[in-house]
Amino acid sequence: MGLSIDEQKAVDKFKKDVVEPSMTKLVILDFFAEWCGPCKALAPMLEKVAGEYADKGVVLVKVDVDKEQFIAAQFQVQSIPTVYAMFQGQPVADLTSARSESQLKEVLDQILAQLPIEGGDAGGAQAQAAEQVDQFVAMGEQVLAEGDAARAAGIFAQVTEMAPDNAAAHAGLIRALTQADQVEEAKAVLAAVEANPAVSGDTLIENAKAALELAGNKVDDGELSALREKAAADPADMEARLAYAEAAFAAGDRDAAADELLAMVEADREWNEGAARTKLIDIFNAVGLEDPWVVTTRRRLSKLLFG
Repeated sequence: MGLSIDEQKAVDKFKKDVVEPSMTKLVILDFFAEWCGPCKALAPMLEKVAGEYADKGVVLVKVDVDKEQFIAAQFQVQSIPTVYAMFQGQPVADLTSARSESQLKEVLDQILAQLPIEGGDAGGAQAQAAEQVDQFVAMGEQVLAEGDAARAAGIFAQVTEMAPDNAAAHAGLIRALTQADQVEEAKAVLAAVEANPAVSGDTLIENAKAALELAGNKVDDGELSALREKAAADPADMEARLAYAEAAFAAGDRDAAADELLAMVEADREWNEGAARTKLIDIFNAVGLEDPWVVTTRRRLSKLLFG
């Protein structure tokens, strides 16, 4: 059909994740990006409603527009978040304007009344247990965002015992240990996770791994000063600027790191396949997406990219 290998892989993945489930269920298709503030604000509501409507045959599938650009292009996604309801492989409603629980539930009720949707088969106890795990993960993220990395690590560790195959809990534990300067412990957790096929390769785990790698870029004050001077001396030397940003973040100066990376994005967002933006997103994941600093810095990135 004239598709490249990567495009065919994207199509195959979309068929498996969205089209096939939509043959019997209603799929809420959420187009988002890691740096998108409104997407992060909308996500908890979508997840909550999808969970409540699971026994009615509703499932939520999220599509990262940065990683699935071909799929986003097929849906002509112009802005994010963009949310569709899919049934039998076709969009049946645009849910983007439903920004509250009551609005989304009203639209879903209308759709479900008109389509032959099969109800979910998960038992009440299983659903309740999953909800409890999600609540503990959310608690850990909040505590981490508040700056108590050690306590957050304790919460995430408990969740991993409750749900050994929960990628969000393992990722949170790795990030929390990293921020608590327990790098060796974080490495041990990562090694165990990568040996677990149920969670290895998950996007959240990869993000946590990136956070751990960032922590390994620490240099002494003299080296940091030298990197800063080299980056300032030649703004066209993007490699030097990236090296300084990485070292600044590892040294605890996340403002300097973000300022440098944002300036690089503004100067040439496509340099090295968007390396500056990618590194900034790695930093967001390292700090925690709910952290107020991340929220503010993410807005700055969004303004640069979309005006």
